[in-house]
Amino acid sequence: MPKAKDSAAPLAADDSHVASESVKAVAVYEIIKGLGALTAAGALWLWHIDLTKGLERLAHTWQQHFGSLLAPQVESISKSAEQASVHWIYFLFLILAYAALRFIEAYGLWHDKVWAYWFCVIGYGVFIPIELYYLIAHPFDWFKVGVLLLNITVVTVVYRNMKQKGLL
Repeated sequence: MPKAKDSAAPLAADDSHVASESVKAVAVYEIIKGLGALTAAGALWLWHIDLTKGLERLAHTWQQHFGSLLAPQVESISKSAEQASVHWIYFLFLILAYAALRFIEAYGLWHDKVWAYWFCVIGYGVFIPIELYYLIAHPFDWFKVGVLLLNITVVTVVYRNMKQKGLL
């Protein structure tokens, strides 16, 4: 006669749809990027009329406090913002779409969705050759090295988890 299951025994946790801690860390990183984009969208919304003047003040203040640290990135942001102030509504929608994409990806990774793993590996992986090119073709920049290493780390973490789950 078959033995009845003990109803007092704890149920085994179903680990098949639980994201690992490393994938959850990538999801948090995506949330941070999304929040940064929302902050940029808010700044563009509030200050699109005086954006150029405000960024000039911000760049000057940055230079006073930090010197040439990240100077090319600050200059690049300033140039982009000048263009954004002219066509601010298009940039606003673009930034909001980017933020939504980051939040959707974070949700998918946190909830261990297969599509999010693929989206993440392809989305980050496609930029690695481009970042390598910029490191080789342009003057050396520690910021670019950091971005490259961060992207390689994200792809490695998510790829490993895909292999562990049998998705590859």
